[in-house]
Amino acid sequence: MRPIRRSLVALLWACLPVCPWCAAGASGASPRGTTTKAPPPRVVKLDEYRRQVAANPDMELVDLAKCIPGIQLDIRYATRNNFMGRPLYGMARALLRRPAAERLLKVQASLAARGLGLRVFDAYRPYSVTVDMWRSKKAKPIYLSPPWLGSRHNRGIAVDLTLVDLKTGKPLPMPTEFDEFSPRAAHGYGGLDPARIENRRILKEAMAAQGFYAFDREWWHYSHGDWRRFDILDVAIDAVP
Repeated sequence: MRPIRRSLVALLWACLPVCPWCAAGASGASPRGTTTKAPPPRVVKLDEYRRQVAANPDMELVDLAKCIPGIQLDIRYATRNNFMGRPLYGMARALLRRPAAERLLKVQASLAARGLGLRVFDAYRPYSVTVDMWRSKKAKPIYLSPPWLGSRHNRGIAVDLTLVDLKTGKPLPMPTEFDEFSPRAAHGYGGLDPARIENRRILKEAMAAQGFYAFDREWWHYSHGDWRRFDILDVAIDAVP
């Protein structure tokens, strides 16, 4: 009976769908031991982006500073204060697709009733920047999206952010600094003082109430909606109207 059971297990294993993350792995190798990488994703440039917006206003990248009163910006990738150690954006702007921006406006309004607000570290990220980050190897692969998949940031539906006290304008204590790639940044990490855990919870609940879902490994990272609706973009931040 043992050989039969082993054969059944092998057959069932072979029939299971393969996760693209596991199939490609950190090196991009296929699950069958070859070195073939997944084909590059479809990437939309500026002219096609403009055509998409003309056909469907939901495709538009909206400037958060213009549409969300009182929101703070601390766009780290427009400065040297980031894990890459150099500016990656030509301008300090936070952009999101219109449906995500409209929902973030509601998050800001709900927090204002508690004397709190939002500070944004990053939002839309051009695909070429994601490729640059991946190739740099300055962060572990589990914290970066591989170029053959792209990221929610590239699609304009992900935002990195924290809470601020509206009276002082200062950020609240959170589990870690932004882009600290460590276990302490995970939502499930409990070895923190109660105030940091509570602030993490407040942010998560406010975001979830408007349809944003958290990335387990990073307390600051949230995405909104069905990512499949939106193409990967490679449009420079300062080129977006």
